Parts: sequence; structure tokens; C-alpha cells
Amino acid sequence: MEKIKVISPIVEIDGDEMTRIMWAMLKEKLLLPYLDMQLEYYDLHVKHRDDTDDQVTIDAAEAIKRHKVGVKCATITPNADRVTEYDLKQQWKSPNATIRAMLDGTVFRAPILVNNVKPAVTSWKKPIVIGRHAYGDVYKNQEHRVDGPGKAELVFTPEGGEPVRLTIQDFGGPGIIQGIHNTDESIYSFARACFTYSLDRKIDCWFSTKDTISKTYDAHFRDVFQEVFDNEFKDKFEAAGLQYFFTLIDDAVARVMKDEGGFLWACKNYDGDVMSDMLASAFGSLAMMTSVLVSPHGYFEYEAAHGTVQRHYYKHQAGEKTSTNSMALIFAWTGALTKRAELDNTPEVADFAAKLEQSALETIEAGVMTGDMARIAEPKPSGHVNTEQFLDAIAERLQSKL
Repeated sequence: MEKIKVISPIVEIDGDEMTRIMWAMLKEKLLLPYLDMQLEYYDLHVKHRDDTDDQVTIDAAEAIKRHKVGVKCATITPNADRVTEYDLKQQWKSPNATIRAMLDGTVFRAPILVNNVKPAVTSWKKPIVIGRHAYGDVYKNQEHRVDGPGKAELVFTPEGGEPVRLTIQDFGGPGIIQGIHNTDESIYSFARACFTYSLDRKIDCWFSTKDTISKTYDAHFRDVFQEVFDNEFKDKFEAAGLQYFFTLIDDAVARVMKDEGGFLWACKNYDGDVMSDMLASAFGSLAMMTSVLVSPHGYFEYEAAHGTVQRHYYKHQAGEKTSTNSMALIFAWTGALTKRAELDNTPEVADFAAKLEQSALETIEAGVMTGDMARIAEPKPSGHVNTEQFLDAIAERLQSKL
């Protein structure tokens, strides 16, 4: 068959460990036989990031700004052990945090649902989408190890003004301190993105934070959300029969466990990081969640919501077969292709992406699945397939649809 033309470039960002192995398999079996794509490639393997002093991460983000659409594999954020393992110069910051800070926007994560896997929380009947603020907080911080007694202060020096000094702690001995920040511009973009997403998907919007303790930082998020809702979205929500609901983060967690789902849960950066993994696991598997960064500037970055699957990679290196679920990686590519098709007005590309998604879902629903899904599927399959067999089964279905 003649290959389908993807007119404009997609920024391809490669990653690490087992997800890197699957990334190459996925392209070989599901994409390159059918698509004529222009891919602007950036290698974010942790060693290459180290070799370039992380400039390659910045270059990848700038490329997404140029081309509007990117797709990213999972990457390592190195700790001390990783520095030793890969002989790195330093513990580089999260590449996801770097890219998100440069693009701004909000990360929306939604479960990939299949009929033969039921949510672990029995009250959930509909998907719960996480809207994760993608800028600032602990992901763009400064930290310091306090060696002994002394005063830790928060100091802000206004341009042309006198410094404001607030005591954080009078240390009597060793400890740790951390400074975080956010900007009004990013918080307003976060609020607007979440309300726009709710209207687009026709689902209620929840927002939660810890404003009772953080009476300036978290409370400002609360106030911005309320202002944006009242001034820009209230009438639209009422016309659509939708609700906006704010509550404390701990109250939201309790409510989520009893609710039937079907809403967007807007969370600050760290809260969204944690809660999206909880939802992914409860809905089925960490490999069964889509993730897209939506920037107010019109940039879109699609990625897997999970990590690099380190344990499976070590098995792969030892020559063992793994049973690693590639669904999130597949849906990252289909998300990018669908958005590229929308921007380029190429419905044939969108149709291909829809058929690939359908092929992947039908494969699991037919009982062909990796080990993570086989453990929780109903009815139980007779066994499970390995990583490559799973992709081959999807490829066979896709071929029949095309």
C-alpha cells in the first residue's frame, strides 16, 4: 500500500532503558511501514544529555515551539546511583520538567480503558482525568543542605526597592531547606486550560490544593481559579450543565474514592504527578494512561505517563524476554499524529491514528496482553505474551484494518 503522508514535521524525543527498546520496535512494526513522516529527532538518552550538558533537552523543547507537535519517550531523571551507573557529570534535572517549563501549559492524563479490565475502585464507572500544572513548585526549585546552626531566610528584592526578609527557620543543628516559586502568568494559563478542557470534554472540573496551610502560595492558586471561572467560564459552564468545584486536596482524595468519575481533577504540579500514577494503577496499569502537555501558545507534547521500566531493561540486557506493556507509548504517537492531522487538515492521518488505537484496544480485549494486564483482566487469559509478540498482534490487526 502507498504510505500515508504526514505533511509537517513531528518532533521525536527518544528516551531510556526498556521504553527506548519498545520505542524502536513500535516505530518499526506500527508506524514506518504505513507513514511517510518527517521526524525531527532528539536523543534524550541520559548519557547523551550528559555529553551535551543537557543542551539537547533545551533544543528539543525549542523544536516543539517551531513545529507545534512533539512525541516523547520516557527518560531517566538521574539520582546518585544513576550518576555512578552511567558515569555522569552531575544529577541532571528532570528533562520533563525542563521541557514543561519552557513550553508552559498543563499536562492532561487520562486512563486508557478496556472492557476486560475493571477499575480497582469499584465506585468508578467513568474515566477520571488529571489536569497537572506543568510549571514550577518542586520541579524548578533551589535546595540546600544545612550543615549546622544558622538562620534560613526567604529574601525577595523588588526591582529598585528594599529587600523583604522572612525567617524560615532558626536552625540549632543540621537540616535542609528548599525554595519554590510559581508565576501568575502560568497559574492563569493553568486555570484557563483546565476550564477549556472541561468544556471540550463536557465534564465537571474539580480543583484542590492545601490553602488552609499554605495561606499565600496555595491560596493564590485557589483565588486565580475562582477569578478565571467567575469572569470567563461561569456562564459557559452553566449553559453546558457543568460544575466547577474547589476543595482541600485531602478532602478531594476522600471524595474521589467514592465518586463514579467522569470529571477533570485539576492539581498542582506535585499533586498531579502523584495522583496520576494512583489513578493509572487503579484503572489498570501505569502503562494504560495517556499524557499530553497543552501549552497556551499552541504547543503539544505527547508522552508516556510512566517511567523507563528499569527492571525490565536489566532483564532485556541479560537476554531474557520481557512482557512490557507498550500501550502508553502507542497512544503517545497516536495523540501526536491526531494533533498533527488536525493542524495540517489531513484526515487520512487521523484515520490511521484511530485505527491504530482501535487495533491496540481490540488486541487486549481479545485476550492478548502483557503480564501486567493478564494479572487483572476478567476473564483471566490463559497466559500472556512478551513485549514483541504484543506489538506483533497489534500490527496484524492494524494491517487488516488498513
